[in-house]
Amino acid sequence: MFTNAITILEADYSPSHQLESFADTNTILEFTNKLQTPFLQFWTTTAPTLILGINDRHLPKLTTGLQKLIDQQYNYFLRNSGGLAVISDPGVLNVSLFLPTSEQPLTVDEAYEVITTLIRQSLPDLQIDAYEITDSYCPGKYDLSVNGQKIAGIAQRREKDAVVLMLYMSVFGNQNARSAVVSDFYQKSAAYEQTQWHFPKINPESMTGLVDLNNHYSNNEIIKQRISQAIQQTYPLNQHSGNVLQTTAFNKIRSKQLSKMELRNQQLPLIGG
Repeated sequence: MFTNAITILEADYSPSHQLESFADTNTILEFTNKLQTPFLQFWTTTAPTLILGINDRHLPKLTTGLQKLIDQQYNYFLRNSGGLAVISDPGVLNVSLFLPTSEQPLTVDEAYEVITTLIRQSLPDLQIDAYEITDSYCPGKYDLSVNGQKIAGIAQRREKDAVVLMLYMSVFGNQNARSAVVSDFYQKSAAYEQTQWHFPKINPESMTGLVDLNNHYSNNEIIKQRISQAIQQTYPLNQHSGNVLQTTAFNKIRSKQLSKMELRNQQLPLIGG
């Protein structure tokens, strides 16, 4: 598809650095646009975290819902992509594929198909379907599922000549408990007491983790290795992967993007401990 070598990056974000996750995403996307070279980033949060979507700001009793998260010892923050809440914790692997598009533009659906194909190639033993799982959290047209149970959701964000496909995948851990946290959050936030915005009524049985489908998929490293091997069937690997992150230009853009994330999160109500 493309000829440029791909740079593979990894990160784990602690609660005090959680906003850097999407600041980094935005910065790498900007670099993909400027350099016209692809990137693949794997990342996790080191603590249980609910990542709010843009539409979640409209919840009638958002303050009550956020207090419930604190009571459940969950962190939270507001991202700048995707409409609804998702869970991140050490058992959820976030996969961001950054693609240059100046020479080969991709429609929205074509871009989703690229990462769907990549995951299918990475996990060939699973029969992965792509359609909306309406009673999952953050449902979307390209939810990835096995036997009707969602294992991953995908969103995308675009620059002029670049796109990032952002996938969260449940690898290990208690997926029913994750779904219950999101369900409780929406109940406490009075999501279903209004009609202007649609929020899913979550069925915990609608989602599962990879380890529950195949006990070999017991940790993120196995999945990262599978995806890294699959992506190298399309792109050669950049052997100097960390260099771009050490540049002054990267850090300057990253600082600006982090400030934007901080401003965005100031829109959330202040919650007492």
